[in-house]
Amino acid sequence: MMKSFKHQRKIKASSKEVFKAFENITILNKWWGPDGFTNTSRTFEFKENGKWVFTMHGPDGKDYPNEMIFQEIKKPGKLVMRHSVQPYFTATITIEDIKDGALVTFLQEFDSEEVAKNVAHIVKPSNEQVLDKLQKIVEKKVY
Repeated sequence: MMKSFKHQRKIKASSKEVFKAFENITILNKWWGPDGFTNTSRTFEFKENGKWVFTMHGPDGKDYPNEMIFQEIKKPGKLVMRHSVQPYFTATITIEDIKDGALVTFLQEFDSEEVAKNVAHIVKPSNEQVLDKLQKIVEKKVY
């Protein structure tokens, strides 16, 4: 059984420009989450062991509380975040400079295979939408 999901995207920008979309809360709030979702961040401590406490507001009118712990930050190439509320997972984002841009790899690893199986139908399209939004905001510099 699989408990991780891997998505990649080539973005026409440098790794530094892509990383800025993660470290700047104003930019991050604009693109983090699937289509139709918005975010309200209450705490944003962008440092190792720092917290990001936020609420995702769904298009259905529901609020989804979230909390991430920044486990590793290696500017501009790697970010590891631990989702510290259910469902539990670790997100590892790597950003590599490549010809004509950067390759962003988003690896989401759930603690439980059962949970991963139950959310796969949501996670797979949602992660692609997140990368779509990241690509759009970075390439068009719509901050």
